Amino acid sequence: MKAWAKKILHEFPSDLSRLWIASDPDGVLLDEQILSELRKRGFEVLPFEDSIAFRAEYEELYRIPWEQGDAGAAKAVVLHVQNNDLSELPWDYLRSARQVRLGLNELFPHLSYSVVQQVGSELLPDLFEAQAKHAPQPLGEAATKDFVLAHIFRLSPHFITQEEDFWRETLRLHYRDICLPEVLAEYISQVIGDNSSFNGIPVASLMGQKDFALRTVQDSWYRYLHELGITGSRISDGQPSLHIPQVSIPFDHHDIRVIVDSMFLDGTLHPMEVNGVPSELPEWAKAGVIQDPKAMRDLVLDGAKTLSDEMPGSDSSYRDWLHFSRRFGEILSRFHSVDAYQAEGIRREMRAFVQDVDDQLAQWVAKHYADLPSLPIARGPVMLHHVPRYLAMKHNLNQEKIALVVFDGLALDQWVQVRESLVKACDKLMFNELSCFAWLPTLTSVSRQALFSGLRPREFPDDVESTSREPIYWKRFWQDQGARPNDVYFQKSIKRNDDLPALEDKLSNPSVKVAGLVVDTVDEIIHGAVLGKQGVATQIANWCESGFVTRLFRYLLDNGYQVYLTADHGNAEATGIGRINQGVGADLRGERVRTYRNETTLAETAKANPDTVHINVPGLPTDFLPLFAQGRGAFVPEGDQVVVHGGMSLEELIVPFVKVSYVH
Repeated sequence: MKAWAKKILHEFPSDLSRLWIASDPDGVLLDEQILSELRKRGFEVLPFEDSIAFRAEYEELYRIPWEQGDAGAAKAVVLHVQNNDLSELPWDYLRSARQVRLGLNELFPHLSYSVVQQVGSELLPDLFEAQAKHAPQPLGEAATKDFVLAHIFRLSPHFITQEEDFWRETLRLHYRDICLPEVLAEYISQVIGDNSSFNGIPVASLMGQKDFALRTVQDSWYRYLHELGITGSRISDGQPSLHIPQVSIPFDHHDIRVIVDSMFLDGTLHPMEVNGVPSELPEWAKAGVIQDPKAMRDLVLDGAKTLSDEMPGSDSSYRDWLHFSRRFGEILSRFHSVDAYQAEGIRREMRAFVQDVDDQLAQWVAKHYADLPSLPIARGPVMLHHVPRYLAMKHNLNQEKIALVVFDGLALDQWVQVRESLVKACDKLMFNELSCFAWLPTLTSVSRQALFSGLRPREFPDDVESTSREPIYWKRFWQDQGARPNDVYFQKSIKRNDDLPALEDKLSNPSVKVAGLVVDTVDEIIHGAVLGKQGVATQIANWCESGFVTRLFRYLLDNGYQVYLTADHGNAEATGIGRINQGVGADLRGERVRTYRNETTLAETAKANPDTVHINVPGLPTDFLPLFAQGRGAFVPEGDQVVVHGGMSLEELIVPFVKVSYVH
């Protein structure tokens, strides 16, 4: 265990109190390892955001059972308050609880607080150890920036003197999905700004914005091939964009080509489709060109092998799984774009790869999924119910309008397809891509309702099998943030171009400040799929070609909305294992899961159906017990091939969360 975790856990000795209050304005308690260790010791950390909801949960699951001599849901509860002011807490809690105060100021006394605040929470344990070893005296702001860059990001702007230095460090950061805080990216730009080698290069934007950097590298790659006399067509992202800086990258430098080669393999960069390759083309560069359908098939297979070697395990961080999921989506999207003959040649290998991913993720879910609801959201939502709170934190409704567009059922591989279609149609669109976890079971009534309400499913137990109250929950959340009823708009069943004029009329109302929109087309496609996910990909391509998605996003952006895209769950191919008659299907087509109201029926059904698995999902209503089809099984006639959702495969459980904007 790292010194960081030991330091914080030392504040919570066992058996000292049943109820704790943690005043934690910087969210340091909400570290994945710390939450997991506290749970092992019998502590449950509960966020204090709504006093009524907290009291109801605390009384039912903890205080009353304790008073009756029962164990309760945990040995102790930590009431987590993300500020220093405890005056609004109920008096009976303040009287009976043991109080702990945590903060970055106290934990990093030798570093500038304003800089440490910008460092991702996942990096704080390493920064804590670096401070202990290498910062015996207090450092000022500039010295702290140099310290953090050197000890955490392993780079020094003072040694970036040539173009290859800059591109090596930039590509290294983005390949590892490391988020360089804006304050540090700006600092690097200031330090190297006087060097003429970097004239015309937007240093801070390239180092701090992955989406912008990758589009820039992609365009530069195509120009590099053109200079070598190689011409062809772009596979994914249309023509060169006038909105992207035209920079020259030294791709043939060893340090750079090694990273670029890996980026082509895992789908981060897209190759060019060419008719022929000159013999003098370097071997390393061949990953960036596609000569025939077999070459694309081989690229998919090589990419899957690369990802397989780098797959997270059962003890990995949730961040590792989210990063992996986006690379996985790129590879899967490529696979579904390969022609049927070539795809059949690697189908067995791809199924084995996907099965390995599902198996590893299932083990991880059993150990760590329970920690996710409480994790901090400063860098982005970890779970779907975090999304409204994240949007409220990022945007002031007095100054900005927000549109949350939910593509019902959109898996990560299908988002890749939608993204590339959007870029081809409108090259000034830019996407800041993250991903987050849906709620288990991955059903619309559970996960989408959590998304629009900002609540865990346990907090809407009477509505967990219906979506009828989504508009009410959406409006209630924003009214709690200070919005007026007329400021908030909600609409679902948006599918095609014919639906847009009426929607645009509603959204043009100047009173609308925040809009929640549900696009149903993908869910409609997957429930009618008969040719697997490759057939789904074909239908999504046809839908994208209609211009609906491009028109929707352009309208929202042109009318001043801050636009976010996500999905309530994804979808996956599955094979029928036979129907189960008992239990309530919590969704009209919940073929991957059945839910039960009592443990007896659940246990009997599980015993009678060995190809099922029950997972205890904290955050669900106590009388909403899911039984999942094991592996890639589905509760449909044996042997039937279907595209479904409800289960815990990566394609169902991790969904895109994307900020859509124009290139600035």
